[in-house]
Amino acid sequence: MVDKTVFSVQNITRMAKKSLLGNEKLTPLLIIVSIILAFAVGVLWQKVENLGGGLKTTPSQGQAVVDPQQPQARPQGPSLGKVPEEQASKLPRVTRDDHVRGNPGANIALIEYSDYECPFCARFHPTAQQVVDEYGDQVKWVYRHFPLDAIHPRARTAAMAAECVAELGGNDAFWRFTDLLYEDITKIGDLSPIAQSAGVNVSQFESCVQSGRYADKVEKDYQEGLAAGVSGTPGNFILNETTGDVWFVPGAYPFDQLKTYIDEALQS
Repeated sequence: MVDKTVFSVQNITRMAKKSLLGNEKLTPLLIIVSIILAFAVGVLWQKVENLGGGLKTTPSQGQAVVDPQQPQARPQGPSLGKVPEEQASKLPRVTRDDHVRGNPGANIALIEYSDYECPFCARFHPTAQQVVDEYGDQVKWVYRHFPLDAIHPRARTAAMAAECVAELGGNDAFWRFTDLLYEDITKIGDLSPIAQSAGVNVSQFESCVQSGRYADKVEKDYQEGLAAGVSGTPGNFILNETTGDVWFVPGAYPFDQLKTYIDEALQS
């Protein structure tokens, strides 16, 4: 900001001197005017930058988040690791309405609040699958929606579309749709081919999406995620359903780091 303002002062001053070489009496006055103009340019530039700042993607621990420096930012969530009991109680427990991958009866749940347009979520998706593969019946993976509307305008529609796929094709179709979309999130603008590949009728799928009947479900996930402390995606919790203990892992952490908290949960 300072450099840009100084640059403006120098440029305008140079131009004033060049145009008034034959009139030295007016030069000091115009230099003063040029300084005033340069200051105005600097103020205007700062306003433009402030307007352009707003909500943006910030790679914090591999998360799509809202810039915490802006007044519109969401509140910060709990810290990485075990969550205090009071905060842990705010995480909704797993129900039959959730999308579960792996053993539904597993005592440990990896609960992911996610956004279909989020590149960090796409990066984390294979890691969560690795958890299910390596822990077998011990851990289940629960997917919940957390669309960051300000930076990912198509994520909410994609979340409602995923619910339509689940309605038409069941839990397996939901996960096929989710896998396919995260393989290439640039295809989020045309969801019908993905739904068809997931095994559902395209015309029924499109009718369901257009009806908007899953808007409330997606919003419910989002609001519950906020209350639990999610401020970016992927926002991951590890829950021991027997003890109620919860660990928070905010971001696309690699498997080895995620494993540390899962093992701790299994031993709690």
